[in-house]
Amino acid sequence: MSLYVLGINHQTAPVSLRERVAFAGDAVPKALTTLRRLPGVHEAALLSTCNRTELYAVIEGDGNILADWLATHSDDGTDLHGYLYRHTDAEAVRHLFRVATGLDSLVLGEPQILGQVKEAWSIARTAGSLGNQLDRLFQQTFSTAKRARTHTRIGANPVSVASAAVRLAQESFARLEDSTVLLIGAGETIELAARHLTQARARRLLVANRTLAHAQDLASRHGGVALPLAELDKHLHEADIVFSATAAQQPILYKPQAIAALAHRKHRPMLLLDLAVPRDIAADVAELQDIYLYTVDDLERTIEDNRRSRREAADEAEAIIDLQVARFVETITASTRTEPLKRLRAHGEAVKEDALARARQQLASGDDPAEVLDRLAHGLTNKLLHAPTVALREAALSGDAELGRAVDKLFPQDEWRVERSEKREK
Repeated sequence: MSLYVLGINHQTAPVSLRERVAFAGDAVPKALTTLRRLPGVHEAALLSTCNRTELYAVIEGDGNILADWLATHSDDGTDLHGYLYRHTDAEAVRHLFRVATGLDSLVLGEPQILGQVKEAWSIARTAGSLGNQLDRLFQQTFSTAKRARTHTRIGANPVSVASAAVRLAQESFARLEDSTVLLIGAGETIELAARHLTQARARRLLVANRTLAHAQDLASRHGGVALPLAELDKHLHEADIVFSATAAQQPILYKPQAIAALAHRKHRPMLLLDLAVPRDIAADVAELQDIYLYTVDDLERTIEDNRRSRREAADEAEAIIDLQVARFVETITASTRTEPLKRLRAHGEAVKEDALARARQQLASGDDPAEVLDRLAHGLTNKLLHAPTVALREAALSGDAELGRAVDKLFPQDEWRVERSEKREK
């Protein structure tokens, strides 16, 4: 069996493809149940964020069954196979360590990804799709990410997709100090955006969410006004800038709504920042003359400065990851090599317990202790040596000398003769 990683991310595919294989909410446990039922899949975990969807598995075979399974979730007929990356064994370990540390993120070193990896691990444990190997891998991942952030500056002055989006808004035509900003959603990304917008002194914040109580909680902490998502159309025209990041599987803002808002604004321009995957804002909204629509894939320029400033810290983090990968692989290899020994000892213990139980029963029935001991010794010898004896006989008949050489290593003849001689002298 192999440790296997298969995925699609911001480096290999545009958001229009990533959103087709995004999993959220109840879809994740259901997907894990389906994955575990695939032939040869023994363990599985699923990581799905705005920038990536990745499958982690312990499998038999080449992993094509995972690629085929993920590709079936593209409902527009696009063949995703060419956009997928794959890693096995040590490279799979390295990949997860890099992801959790933020080295594989759109925003280098961003801290949110570690929480998302922990959530993926927790969901997989609850769903019963983790086994010893994946569970051990995730535990080591958390330790490695913590070590990298503690001993390097990869997490210094953290930058998130939300903060990069706010910076982009600050550099746009709209002055935050004079702007009404509409936040759609109430999750972590919108929470971060609200925090940065408050620090940047945005004039007015509106928070729209499907669950009004969540919008009210967020708005109250940042001096904003809460709105039910059902009233989005009534207030959209008030927004100079819109940030949207929900878990909706379909767009919540379409072209006709944007057209109506622009008409109400007398075509004063609007900046729309769609930070969700799948996208919250329909792609054809960008066709409108007075709309400036950006997705997570459009933040590259804003984020490049962050990459340059953190490159030295990233190199140090890579060195830590290299060391931790080597240690993890050594641990797994050692565990695999000792598995035959564990099976042998378990077999011996089982035979012993069975023989002792039978001997105690015979003694309790009044049998002669000497005879019971003889039967105990004879039975133990036969049961412990039966399987090796049969295997050695078959090997000798087939001309296979390898098993005989293994016996010579396990039971050297010189030591056996010395033991017999010592017994005679006694």
